[in-house]
Amino acid sequence: MKTQEIKFKNLNKGYSIIIGNNVLKILQSRIKKLCPQTKKIALIFDKKVPKKYKKEIYKNLNRYQLFSYNFNASEKSKSLKSVNFFLNNLFSKNFNRSDLIIGVGGGITGDLVGFVASIFKRGINFISIPTTLLSQVDAAIGGKTGVNSNYGKNLIGSFSHPKLVISDTSILKSLKKKEMVCGYAEILKHALINDKKFFNWLKLNSKYILSHQKEKLIYAIKKSCKIKLSFVNKDANEKNLRMILNFGHTFAHAIEIKNNYSKSTTHGEAVLAGMILATKLSVIKKVCSQKVLKDILNIYKVNNLNYVLKKYKNSREISNLIPYLKNDKKNNDEKINFILIKRIGKTTMPNKHKISIIELKKYTKYLTQY
Repeated sequence: MKTQEIKFKNLNKGYSIIIGNNVLKILQSRIKKLCPQTKKIALIFDKKVPKKYKKEIYKNLNRYQLFSYNFNASEKSKSLKSVNFFLNNLFSKNFNRSDLIIGVGGGITGDLVGFVASIFKRGINFISIPTTLLSQVDAAIGGKTGVNSNYGKNLIGSFSHPKLVISDTSILKSLKKKEMVCGYAEILKHALINDKKFFNWLKLNSKYILSHQKEKLIYAIKKSCKIKLSFVNKDANEKNLRMILNFGHTFAHAIEIKNNYSKSTTHGEAVLAGMILATKLSVIKKVCSQKVLKDILNIYKVNNLNYVLKKYKNSREISNLIPYLKNDKKNNDEKINFILIKRIGKTTMPNKHKISIIELKKYTKYLTQY
Protein backbone atom coordinates (compact mmCIF):
# COMPACT_ATOMS: atom_id res chain seq x y z
CA MET A 1 0.00 0.00 0.00
CA LYS A 2 1.31 3.45 -0.94
CA THR A 3 1.82 6.31 1.49
CA GLN A 4 -1.54 7.54 2.76
CA GLU A 5 -2.47 11.11 3.70
CA ILE A 6 -5.52 11.99 5.76
CA LYS A 7 -6.47 15.67 5.85
CA PHE A 8 -8.32 16.80 8.95
CA LYS A 9 -10.11 20.13 9.19
CA ASN A 10 -12.12 21.43 12.14
CA LEU A 11 -13.29 25.04 12.31
CA ASN A 12 -10.22 27.09 11.31
CA LYS A 13 -7.68 24.41 12.10
CA GLY A 14 -6.42 21.70 9.80
CA TYR A 15 -3.52 19.30 9.55
CA SER A 16 -2.43 16.18 7.71
CA ILE A 17 -1.66 12.71 8.98
CA ILE A 18 0.93 10.96 6.81
CA ILE A 19 0.94 7.15 7.09
CA GLY A 20 3.45 4.94 5.31
CA ASN A 21 6.67 2.99 5.33
CA ASN A 22 9.91 5.05 5.47
CA VAL A 23 8.13 8.42 5.27
CA LEU A 24 10.40 10.41 7.63
CA LYS A 25 12.21 11.77 4.56
CA ILE A 26 9.33 14.20 3.91
CA LEU A 27 9.88 15.99 7.24
CA GLN A 28 12.08 18.86 6.03
CA SER A 29 9.94 19.77 3.02
CA ARG A 30 6.78 19.76 5.15
CA ILE A 31 8.36 21.98 7.81
CA LYS A 32 9.47 24.43 5.13
CA LYS A 33 5.89 24.62 3.87
CA LEU A 34 4.05 24.62 7.22
CA CYS A 35 6.49 26.61 9.38
CA PRO A 36 8.39 28.92 7.00
CA GLN A 37 9.58 31.25 9.81
CA THR A 38 11.08 28.46 11.92
CA LYS A 39 14.77 28.75 12.79
CA LYS A 40 15.01 26.71 15.99
CA ILE A 41 13.64 23.21 16.55
CA ALA A 42 13.38 21.42 19.90
CA LEU A 43 13.44 17.66 19.36
CA ILE A 44 12.03 15.77 22.33
CA PHE A 45 12.67 12.04 21.97
CA ASP A 46 11.29 9.19 23.97
CA LYS A 47 14.43 7.39 25.19
CA LYS A 48 13.16 4.17 23.64
CA VAL A 49 13.31 5.51 20.07
CA PRO A 50 16.05 3.57 18.22
CA LYS A 51 19.19 5.59 17.41
CA LYS A 52 18.92 5.04 13.67
CA TYR A 53 15.59 6.91 13.55
CA LYS A 54 17.06 9.76 15.60
CA LYS A 55 19.95 10.01 13.14
CA GLU A 56 17.55 10.04 10.20
CA ILE A 57 15.59 12.93 11.74
CA TYR A 58 18.81 14.89 12.47
CA LYS A 59 19.91 14.34 8.88
CA ASN A 60 16.62 15.68 7.53
CA LEU A 61 16.77 18.81 9.69
CA ASN A 62 20.39 19.92 9.20
CA ARG A 63 19.39 23.41 7.99
CA TYR A 64 17.88 24.30 11.38
CA GLN A 65 19.32 25.08 14.81
CA LEU A 66 18.52 21.93 16.75
CA PHE A 67 18.13 21.33 20.48
CA SER A 68 17.68 17.69 21.40
CA TYR A 69 16.26 16.22 24.62
CA ASN A 70 15.66 12.66 25.75
CA PHE A 71 12.54 11.99 27.79
CA ASN A 72 12.22 8.91 30.00
CA ALA A 73 8.55 8.41 29.20
CA SER A 74 6.33 6.81 31.84
CA GLU A 75 2.96 7.56 33.38
CA LYS A 76 4.82 8.84 36.45
CA SER A 77 6.98 11.24 34.41
CA LYS A 78 3.93 12.46 32.50
CA SER A 79 3.65 15.25 35.04
CA LEU A 80 3.69 18.99 35.60
CA LYS A 81 7.27 18.63 36.82
CA SER A 82 8.32 17.39 33.37
CA VAL A 83 6.27 20.12 31.69
CA ASN A 84 8.09 22.75 33.75
CA PHE A 85 11.47 21.25 32.82
CA PHE A 86 10.80 21.58 29.08
CA LEU A 87 9.22 25.03 29.37
CA ASN A 88 12.28 26.33 31.20
CA ASN A 89 14.55 24.91 28.50
CA LEU A 90 12.53 26.58 25.75
CA PHE A 91 12.64 29.91 27.59
CA SER A 92 16.39 29.64 28.24
CA LYS A 93 17.05 28.97 24.51
CA ASN A 94 14.87 31.98 23.60
CA PHE A 95 12.35 30.05 21.47
CA ASN A 96 9.53 32.07 19.97
CA ARG A 97 6.11 31.12 18.59
CA SER A 98 7.36 30.83 15.00
CA ASP A 99 9.86 28.14 16.04
CA LEU A 100 8.97 24.46 16.33
CA ILE A 101 8.77 21.58 18.79
CA ILE A 102 8.78 18.01 17.49
CA GLY A 103 7.71 15.17 19.77
CA VAL A 104 9.09 11.77 18.79
CA GLY A 105 7.82 8.80 20.77
CA GLY A 106 4.77 7.03 22.10
CA GLY A 107 1.53 8.43 23.42
CA ILE A 108 3.00 9.65 26.71
CA THR A 109 5.63 11.68 24.90
CA GLY A 110 3.09 13.03 22.41
CA ASP A 111 0.60 14.01 25.11
CA LEU A 112 3.21 15.78 27.23
CA VAL A 113 5.09 17.52 24.41
CA GLY A 114 1.82 18.57 22.77
CA PHE A 115 0.71 20.10 26.08
CA VAL A 116 4.03 21.95 26.44
CA ALA A 117 3.64 23.32 22.90
CA SER A 118 0.04 24.42 23.56
CA ILE A 119 0.91 26.51 26.61
CA PHE A 120 4.36 27.88 25.67
CA LYS A 121 3.66 31.56 24.90
CA ARG A 122 0.05 30.44 24.28
CA GLY A 123 1.06 28.16 21.46
CA ILE A 124 4.18 27.25 19.47
CA ASN A 125 4.32 25.13 16.29
CA PHE A 126 4.18 21.42 17.04
CA ILE A 127 4.74 18.31 14.92
CA SER A 128 4.09 14.81 16.23
CA ILE A 129 6.03 11.74 15.12
CA PRO A 130 4.34 8.82 16.93
CA THR A 131 6.59 5.78 17.18
CA THR A 132 4.25 3.17 18.71
CA LEU A 133 1.17 1.58 17.21
CA LEU A 134 -0.90 2.94 20.10
CA SER A 135 0.16 6.51 19.45
CA GLN A 136 -0.26 6.17 15.67
CA VAL A 137 -3.88 5.04 15.96
CA ASP A 138 -4.94 7.00 19.03
CA ALA A 139 -2.82 9.37 21.12
CA ALA A 140 -1.42 11.42 18.21
CA ILE A 141 -4.88 11.89 16.68
CA GLY A 142 -7.53 14.34 17.79
CA GLY A 143 -5.68 17.15 19.56
CA LYS A 144 -5.98 16.01 23.18
CA THR A 145 -2.86 16.83 25.16
CA GLY A 146 -2.12 16.59 28.85
CA VAL A 147 -0.47 15.11 31.90
CA ASN A 148 -1.48 13.08 34.93
CA SER A 149 -2.18 14.22 38.47
CA ASN A 150 -2.37 12.39 41.79
CA TYR A 151 -6.13 12.27 41.28
CA GLY A 152 -6.11 10.47 37.95
CA LYS A 153 -4.89 10.13 34.40
CA ASN A 154 -4.88 13.02 31.88
CA LEU A 155 -6.77 15.36 34.23
CA ILE A 156 -4.56 18.37 33.36
CA GLY A 157 -4.50 19.27 29.68
CA SER A 158 -5.70 21.17 26.67
CA PHE A 159 -7.20 20.67 23.22
CA SER A 160 -4.54 21.67 20.70
CA HIS A 161 -3.87 20.30 17.21
CA PRO A 162 -0.39 19.74 15.73
CA LYS A 163 0.80 21.15 12.42
CA LEU A 164 1.46 17.64 11.17
CA VAL A 165 1.50 13.98 12.23
CA ILE A 166 3.92 11.55 10.56
CA SER A 167 3.26 7.86 11.25
CA ASP A 168 6.14 5.83 9.85
CA THR A 169 5.28 2.12 10.07
CA SER A 170 8.94 1.10 9.64
CA ILE A 171 9.54 2.29 13.23
CA LEU A 172 7.03 -0.28 14.48
CA LYS A 173 9.38 -3.12 13.56
CA SER A 174 11.33 -2.36 16.74
CA LEU A 175 8.27 -2.99 18.94
CA LYS A 176 7.71 -6.16 20.94
CA LYS A 177 4.41 -8.01 20.73
CA LYS A 178 3.22 -6.57 24.07
CA GLU A 179 3.55 -3.06 22.59
CA MET A 180 1.78 -4.09 19.39
CA VAL A 181 -1.06 -5.52 21.50
CA CYS A 182 -1.25 -2.15 23.23
CA GLY A 183 -2.01 -0.38 19.93
CA TYR A 184 -4.19 -3.18 18.63
CA ALA A 185 -6.57 -2.62 21.56
CA GLU A 186 -7.44 0.85 20.25
CA ILE A 187 -7.81 -0.44 16.68
CA LEU A 188 -10.29 -3.04 17.94
CA LYS A 189 -12.10 -0.39 20.00
CA HIS A 190 -12.58 1.79 16.91
CA ALA A 191 -14.17 -1.13 15.09
CA LEU A 192 -16.43 -2.00 18.05
CA ILE A 193 -17.80 1.51 18.44
CA ASN A 194 -18.24 2.42 14.79
CA ASP A 195 -17.69 -0.14 12.05
CA LYS A 196 -18.87 -3.74 11.92
CA LYS A 197 -17.22 -4.29 8.51
CA PHE A 198 -13.89 -3.24 9.99
CA PHE A 199 -14.49 -5.64 12.90
CA ASN A 200 -15.09 -8.47 10.41
CA TRP A 201 -11.87 -7.46 8.60
CA LEU A 202 -10.02 -7.61 11.93
CA LYS A 203 -11.31 -11.13 12.54
CA LEU A 204 -9.36 -12.18 9.44
CA ASN A 205 -6.36 -9.86 9.68
CA SER A 206 -5.51 -9.22 13.35
CA LYS A 207 -2.70 -11.80 13.28
CA TYR A 208 -1.03 -9.86 10.45
CA ILE A 209 -1.24 -6.57 12.35
CA LEU A 210 0.32 -8.14 15.44
CA SER A 211 3.14 -9.59 13.32
CA HIS A 212 4.01 -6.24 11.64
CA GLN A 213 2.66 -7.00 8.16
CA LYS A 214 3.22 -3.66 6.37
CA GLU A 215 0.17 -3.47 4.11
CA LYS A 216 -2.28 -4.58 6.80
CA LEU A 217 -0.77 -2.15 9.31
CA ILE A 218 -1.10 0.86 7.03
CA TYR A 219 -4.73 -0.03 6.28
CA ALA A 220 -5.61 -0.56 9.96
CA ILE A 221 -3.89 2.67 11.05
CA LYS A 222 -5.62 4.69 8.32
CA LYS A 223 -9.01 3.17 9.13
CA SER A 224 -8.57 3.80 12.86
CA CYS A 225 -7.50 7.41 12.30
CA LYS A 226 -10.53 8.07 10.10
CA ILE A 227 -12.92 6.62 12.69
CA LYS A 228 -11.39 8.66 15.50
CA LEU A 229 -11.37 11.85 13.44
CA SER A 230 -15.03 11.38 12.53
CA PHE A 231 -15.86 11.67 16.26
CA VAL A 232 -13.41 14.51 16.83
CA ASN A 233 -14.85 16.49 13.92
CA LYS A 234 -18.34 16.34 15.44
CA ASP A 235 -17.22 17.11 19.00
CA ALA A 236 -13.76 18.68 19.11
CA ASN A 237 -13.79 19.50 22.85
CA GLU A 238 -15.27 16.23 24.11
CA LYS A 239 -18.56 17.64 25.37
CA ASN A 240 -20.70 14.70 24.29
CA LEU A 241 -20.28 12.43 21.23
CA ARG A 242 -16.48 12.17 21.43
CA MET A 243 -16.83 10.47 24.83
CA ILE A 244 -17.82 7.33 22.88
CA LEU A 245 -14.10 6.97 22.07
CA ASN A 246 -13.68 6.15 25.76
CA PHE A 247 -15.50 2.84 25.43
CA GLY A 248 -13.70 0.44 27.80
CA HIS A 249 -11.59 3.23 29.24
CA THR A 250 -13.64 3.83 32.38
CA PHE A 251 -12.54 0.46 33.73
CA ALA A 252 -9.15 0.69 31.98
CA HIS A 253 -8.11 3.93 33.67
CA ALA A 254 -9.19 2.48 37.02
CA ILE A 255 -7.00 -0.58 36.35
CA GLU A 256 -4.02 1.63 35.53
CA ILE A 257 -4.42 3.90 38.55
CA LYS A 258 -4.97 0.97 40.94
CA ASN A 259 -1.79 -0.64 39.59
CA ASN A 260 0.07 2.66 40.01
CA TYR A 261 0.69 2.73 36.24
CA SER A 262 2.82 -0.41 36.50
CA LYS A 263 4.59 -1.50 33.30
CA SER A 264 3.31 -5.02 33.91
CA THR A 265 -0.06 -3.93 32.49
CA THR A 266 0.10 -1.61 29.48
CA HIS A 267 -2.61 0.92 28.64
CA GLY A 268 -3.78 -1.30 25.77
CA GLU A 269 -4.01 -4.39 27.94
CA ALA A 270 -6.06 -2.40 30.45
CA VAL A 271 -8.33 -1.25 27.59
CA LEU A 272 -8.76 -4.85 26.38
CA ALA A 273 -9.86 -5.87 29.89
CA GLY A 274 -11.98 -2.73 30.24
CA MET A 275 -13.87 -3.35 26.99
CA ILE A 276 -14.86 -6.84 28.11
CA LEU A 277 -16.00 -5.54 31.52
CA ALA A 278 -17.99 -2.79 29.78
CA THR A 279 -19.55 -5.36 27.42
CA LYS A 280 -20.47 -7.62 30.35
CA LEU A 281 -22.05 -4.60 32.04
CA SER A 282 -23.95 -4.00 28.79
CA VAL A 283 -25.30 -7.56 28.97
CA ILE A 284 -26.27 -7.13 32.64
CA LYS A 285 -28.10 -3.89 31.79
CA LYS A 286 -29.78 -5.64 28.83
CA VAL A 287 -28.26 -3.17 26.40
CA CYS A 288 -26.69 -5.90 24.25
CA SER A 289 -27.02 -9.64 23.76
CA GLN A 290 -24.67 -12.34 25.00
CA LYS A 291 -23.86 -13.01 21.34
CA VAL A 292 -22.11 -9.64 21.11
CA LEU A 293 -19.97 -10.55 24.11
CA LYS A 294 -19.25 -13.98 22.59
CA ASP A 295 -18.16 -12.43 19.26
CA ILE A 296 -15.76 -10.05 21.01
CA LEU A 297 -14.37 -12.77 23.30
CA ASN A 298 -13.74 -14.95 20.25
CA ILE A 299 -11.40 -12.40 18.64
CA TYR A 300 -9.48 -12.31 21.95
CA LYS A 301 -9.24 -16.10 22.00
CA VAL A 302 -8.09 -16.45 18.39
CA ASN A 303 -5.33 -13.86 18.88
CA ASN A 304 -4.19 -15.13 22.31
CA LEU A 305 -5.39 -12.04 24.17
CA ASN A 306 -7.37 -13.82 26.89
CA TYR A 307 -4.48 -13.38 29.31
CA VAL A 308 -5.61 -9.78 29.96
CA LEU A 309 -8.90 -11.07 31.40
CA LYS A 310 -7.68 -13.65 33.91
CA LYS A 311 -7.40 -11.27 36.84
CA TYR A 312 -10.91 -9.91 36.33
CA LYS A 313 -12.68 -13.23 36.68
CA ASN A 314 -12.38 -12.60 40.41
CA SER A 315 -15.16 -10.47 41.95
CA ARG A 316 -12.80 -9.07 44.57
CA GLU A 317 -10.46 -7.71 41.88
CA ILE A 318 -13.42 -6.01 40.18
CA SER A 319 -14.68 -4.60 43.50
CA ASN A 320 -11.24 -3.15 44.13
CA LEU A 321 -11.51 -1.11 40.94
CA ILE A 322 -14.70 0.69 41.97
CA PRO A 323 -13.13 3.44 44.14
CA TYR A 324 -10.92 4.44 41.19
CA LEU A 325 -13.87 5.02 38.85
CA LYS A 326 -15.01 8.20 40.60
CA ASN A 327 -12.55 10.58 38.91
CA ASP A 328 -13.25 9.46 35.34
CA LYS A 329 -13.37 12.53 33.04
CA LYS A 330 -16.82 11.60 31.69
CA ASN A 331 -18.41 11.88 35.13
CA ASN A 332 -20.43 15.03 35.80
CA ASP A 333 -22.08 14.00 39.07
CA GLU A 334 -21.71 11.31 41.74
CA LYS A 335 -22.56 8.49 39.31
CA ILE A 336 -20.19 6.73 36.91
CA ASN A 337 -20.83 7.67 33.28
CA PHE A 338 -20.40 4.45 31.28
CA ILE A 339 -20.30 4.00 27.52
CA LEU A 340 -22.01 0.66 26.85
CA ILE A 341 -22.18 -1.34 23.64
CA LYS A 342 -25.47 -2.14 21.84
CA ARG A 343 -24.03 -4.22 19.02
CA ILE A 344 -20.80 -4.45 17.04
CA GLY A 345 -20.31 -0.97 15.58
CA LYS A 346 -22.79 0.83 17.84
CA THR A 347 -22.62 2.10 21.44
CA THR A 348 -24.95 3.97 23.74
CA MET A 349 -24.68 7.75 23.93
CA PRO A 350 -22.81 9.42 26.79
CA ASN A 351 -24.89 10.17 29.90
CA LYS A 352 -27.45 7.47 29.03
CA HIS A 353 -26.09 4.91 31.48
CA LYS A 354 -24.91 6.54 34.69
CA ILE A 355 -24.51 4.01 37.46
CA SER A 356 -24.07 4.71 41.15
CA ILE A 357 -21.29 3.12 43.19
CA ILE A 358 -23.87 1.23 45.26
CA GLU A 359 -25.54 -0.20 42.15
CA LEU A 360 -22.21 -1.09 40.58
CA LYS A 361 -21.16 -3.03 43.67
CA LYS A 362 -24.23 -5.23 43.22
CA TYR A 363 -23.04 -6.18 39.73
CA THR A 364 -19.51 -7.26 40.61
CA LYS A 365 -20.26 -10.97 40.94
CA TYR A 366 -22.11 -10.92 37.62
CA LEU A 367 -19.16 -9.22 35.88
CA THR A 368 -17.15 -12.40 36.50
CA GLN A 369 -19.73 -14.50 34.66
CA TYR A 370 -20.80 -15.02 31.06
